[in-house]
Amino acid sequence: MKNVLDVLRERGYVKQVVFEDELYELLGKESVTFYTGYDPTADSLHVGHFVTLMAMAHMQRAGHRPIALIGGGTAMVGDPSGRTDMRSMMTKETILHNVECFKKQMSRFIDFGEGKAMIVNNADWLYDLNYIDFLRDVGACFSVNQMLTAECFKQRLERGLSFLEFNYMLMQGYDFLELNKRYNCVLQAGGDDQWSNMLAGADLIRRKVGKKAYALTFSLLTTSEGKKMGKTAKGAVWLDAEKTSPFDFFQYWRNVEDDRVATCMKLLTFMELDEIAELTAYKDERMNAAKERLAYEVTAIVHGKDTADRVLKEVKASFSLDVDNMPTVEIASPIGIIDVLVKSGQCKSNGEARRLIEGGGVSVNETKITDYAWTLPEEITSKGEFVLHKGKKVHLRIVIK
Repeated sequence: MKNVLDVLRERGYVKQVVFEDELYELLGKESVTFYTGYDPTADSLHVGHFVTLMAMAHMQRAGHRPIALIGGGTAMVGDPSGRTDMRSMMTKETILHNVECFKKQMSRFIDFGEGKAMIVNNADWLYDLNYIDFLRDVGACFSVNQMLTAECFKQRLERGLSFLEFNYMLMQGYDFLELNKRYNCVLQAGGDDQWSNMLAGADLIRRKVGKKAYALTFSLLTTSEGKKMGKTAKGAVWLDAEKTSPFDFFQYWRNVEDDRVATCMKLLTFMELDEIAELTAYKDERMNAAKERLAYEVTAIVHGKDTADRVLKEVKASFSLDVDNMPTVEIASPIGIIDVLVKSGQCKSNGEARRLIEGGGVSVNETKITDYAWTLPEEITSKGEFVLHKGKKVHLRIVIK
C-alpha cells in the first residue's frame, strides 16, 4: 500500500511537516494514532473543517487510527489563531450541545466502529486541572519569548491579547501530551493556522516523556485570490442541512471558480487523480460538467447519496424549468413580493429584497417584477403555487399553504 503521506501530498493536503523523514518511515511501517482538534464554537461543522475531515478519512483508509478531539475545555478559552478579536465566552451547556452535534456530523466521514476511531472531549482532563500544578508542570516548559514569535500571537498583539487566550497554546500542547499518554497518539494534524500550537505540543511530549512526536498541517481551502472559501451572501457554508440546505450546498460547489475545481476535487472527494485531471483539462464550457460532478460528490459525502441524487434532479429541473421536480418551498399566506422573497429565504431582510427587485433580479412565472409593492394576483393565489426566479440561477416552486 502506498504511504499515506504520499497520498496526501499528491492530493495537495500537505503544507508543513516536522521531522518529516521520521514520520514518513513510521507511517509506512505501522498503524499510527493521530488526532485533529475541533473547537465546538457552533452547533455545526462548516466548510473550513472539510479539508481536515477528508484528510483524516484518507489516513484511516490507509490503516491509521484517528482521534477527533473536541475542544470542550479549550472552547472555554478560545483560540486566538486567525482572530482579530477575542471570542465570546460560551457556557458549558452550549459547548456540550455543540459537541454532540459534531459527533453526528463526523460520523459521515470517519468510521468510529470498535477499535477504528475515537471521539474524545478535552474537557475530561482540562475542567479539573489544578492551575498551580499545571503551571509548574507544563508552563515551565514554555518560553514566553518564543511564544510571542508565533504568528497566532503576533497578529493579536497590536489589538490586544488577553492572558486568557495566551494560555491556549499551553492547553493545546497539554492535549497532545494527554492523548500521547492515554492512547499513544504521536501525531497531531490540522489546518496550517495551527502550526505554532502543534509544534508546542510535539515539543512538550519530547520534553516531558522523552518520546518522539510529530506535527502535520494541511492546506487551507482558498479562492484563487487566496481568501478562505466557505462564505456566501447568506453567511458560512455549513455541513448541517438545517443551516445550509443541501440544494444551496450543492450550488455553492457548482459555482466555484473554474481554476479551483481540480483542487477542490482532490481535497474534498475520493475521486481518482487521473479522472480529476481528465475532467478539469478544459478552459471552456466543458468545465460545467466538472463543476456539477464536484458538487454531486461533495454533497453525497456530506449529506448522503440519496440526497445528492435528489438535489441533482432539482438542479437540472431548475435550469430546464421542470416545475414538478424543481426545489419547493411552502409559504404561509404570502401577500407581496417582498414577503415572498424573505419567507422563502432568498433575502435576509425587506431592504435586501427591495434592492434585488430594483436591480431587476426577480421574476414570478414569466413576469419580471420591478415594483417592490407588487402583490400576488388572484390568478396565482387561487392556483396555490407559482415559480419564483431570482437572477439566472435560482428557480423555486413556491407553494402557498
